[in-house]
Amino acid sequence: MKQVRRYGFACGFLHFFILLYWIVIVLGRYGGLHWSIAVVALVLFASYMALYFVLFAVFARVLVTAFSPLTALWFLPTLWVGLDWLKGVAFTGIPWMDLGYGLWSAPLFIQSADIFGHHGLTWLVLFFNCLVALFLSGRCRYADRMYIIVSGLLVLITVSGYSTVRRAELEKISVEKVSSIRIGIVQGNIDQSAKWSAGSRGMTLDRYVGLSRSLLRSSQPELLVWPETALPFYPVSGKYMGAMKAMTMESGAALLTGAPWYEIVDYGEKRINYFNSALLLDDKGKISGKYYKSHLVPFGEYVPLKKFLPFLAPLVEAAGDFSAGKIEHPLVWKQCRIGILICFESVFPELTRKWVSSGANMLVNLTNDAWYGKSSAPHQSLAMAVLRAVESRRAVVRAANTGISAFITPLGEIVGESELFRPYGHAEDVPLWEVKTFWARYGYLFGPFCLLTGCLLVLVSMRNAGWPVERESGKMK
Repeated sequence: MKQVRRYGFACGFLHFFILLYWIVIVLGRYGGLHWSIAVVALVLFASYMALYFVLFAVFARVLVTAFSPLTALWFLPTLWVGLDWLKGVAFTGIPWMDLGYGLWSAPLFIQSADIFGHHGLTWLVLFFNCLVALFLSGRCRYADRMYIIVSGLLVLITVSGYSTVRRAELEKISVEKVSSIRIGIVQGNIDQSAKWSAGSRGMTLDRYVGLSRSLLRSSQPELLVWPETALPFYPVSGKYMGAMKAMTMESGAALLTGAPWYEIVDYGEKRINYFNSALLLDDKGKISGKYYKSHLVPFGEYVPLKKFLPFLAPLVEAAGDFSAGKIEHPLVWKQCRIGILICFESVFPELTRKWVSSGANMLVNLTNDAWYGKSSAPHQSLAMAVLRAVESRRAVVRAANTGISAFITPLGEIVGESELFRPYGHAEDVPLWEVKTFWARYGYLFGPFCLLTGCLLVLVSMRNAGWPVERESGKMK
């Protein structure tokens, strides 16, 4: 069993070290940490994430020992998905690029995500990997090999068949019954090192207003979308707000933008709460709706237990110490009911489900991926946003400071994708779907169901096998 744990840890560590290498860029280039400390942070983080691989390796050994390989074939993916779900909720949750996201560009499979979400796709990936491993193990008789082939074909036909039929059904509904609104996204491409300097405020706003006016002339969008903290100032009054107000009043278009915000509260003594927010300006230039980011980045937007860890406070000096908001009701403009996902909120399917449950008929993802530099992280983030669209059957409008900005249809198709680190403006007609998916109603429970089922299977297996110890004649074996 010790060897099993070692293999599990080595596999998990290598997986996450490669997958999340860009953490070094975030902490080293923009977090103010020395590169050596940033690498140590990555090592520690990858080590923590690898513990879930260790748990899977140990529990999988128990299941394989207790059941026949052909039976364990169905249990192992269930156990993996359960641990994936746990990883996504424990200690604020880190569901970054679970294995199911690897199918994000496979239309033959991803349509089934509206049943059990990306966790269902992860189950499929593990199932077929287990099939191949068992088939190549050399331990199978002819009858076993036939069982493996037939099982694989049945699952493949079921999933691909559902995806094909579901896609055709939804395309027909989209043509006949779905309304739409023309939306423009603006990618300012503001350098992160200059973004928050006081001297850059005018330049930043001029670029966004200039790109927006050009887009308004060429494409006439009814709603403009700017990225997370596109406004590097508190938009309460002054000359900067005047430029945005004039643009919206002249064009008749609304503006949805990311910006810092604050509120003065009184809990016995006056205190200021700061928020990473999304603001909706109507066609008169007035703020008609606000959303405060509800799932903050630990050690990036706030310090957990900061009273007890004061030495970690410098990590958030660049980003600020924000308070968390709540998902209550969508922001409304004309026929749009907009659910907002700020930055990495798009990786949490539960937040999307809350927006859909509150009445949202489209989703907007405001993000500033400049932190990641020219790494794989922006591409990973886009892939996860695709699954949010398919799970909920809501279009996702993604506006990123430096890219990747794009429109994602409820079928998971990417339209108008921008290049990284280039100014960009583009408009599309965005469908406003009202359909409630099985995932939004019940399928989101697939993850906890798998965890509960996996744990019960392991406990039953351990009890039946007398694992990890047995007693015989009063002696421990």
